[in-house]
Amino acid sequence: MTSRKTVLVLGGSSDIGRAAARAFAKAGYDVGLAGRDVAALEPDAADLRARYNIEASTLKFDVLDTAAFESFVNGLPALPDVVVSIVGLLGAQEQAQSDLAHATTIMRSNYEGPSLILGLFAEKFLARGNGTIVGVSSVAGDRGRSSNYVYGSAKAGFSAFLSGLRGRASSSGVHVVTVKPGFVRTKMTEGMKLIGPLTVEAPVVGDAILQAVERKTDVVYVSGKWRVVMLIIKALPEAIFKKLKF
Repeated sequence: MTSRKTVLVLGGSSDIGRAAARAFAKAGYDVGLAGRDVAALEPDAADLRARYNIEASTLKFDVLDTAAFESFVNGLPALPDVVVSIVGLLGAQEQAQSDLAHATTIMRSNYEGPSLILGLFAEKFLARGNGTIVGVSSVAGDRGRSSNYVYGSAKAGFSAFLSGLRGRASSSGVHVVTVKPGFVRTKMTEGMKLIGPLTVEAPVVGDAILQAVERKTDVVYVSGKWRVVMLIIKALPEAIFKKLKF
């Protein structure tokens, strides 16, 4: 047994998931890495154990398998102090416009699955009287854009879920954090035209998540520039905004 704090990272095989796990491990947390491919998670867990002298475990978790969520949460050896959801799927907007299966997968991966699993953890944390929930959303959810409104709408729903959950838990010992990274240089964005001044590396996001947990921040724009950009975008009149092709 260990007296260290524990964090469970859902989506532990993603670039941001790995970065978050490393940030928490460096801070002395024991880490659980959850994802669809447990074998792919094990080298990362082994690296964390060797590098930071903490305990690191791997768990199978599929954000689309909602029927298994209750057994996943109830089957954990111990309830973590922090749970971080980094799962998501950017998908292809053009394909989603006519391919209902693809659109459904995007929406379920970014809204339904993350919301439902964090909702289950919230009930456990509220009953215990403490815990921190972190949901990695996106600036794409701040206003629907023609280039990615299927993904953006799912992230908007996720942000709204986290906001409501945060309000509900505000009088308890449970804190809910919404993280909006903006452009991040990862496998998911490979091939995309990213705007240099608005783009960060995955380790920056990982550090921002840890910092938000420790400071009990509510909403984090990983790059402060995005907060300004989105304030401007949200303030644009609809008549002007709908003519912008981005």
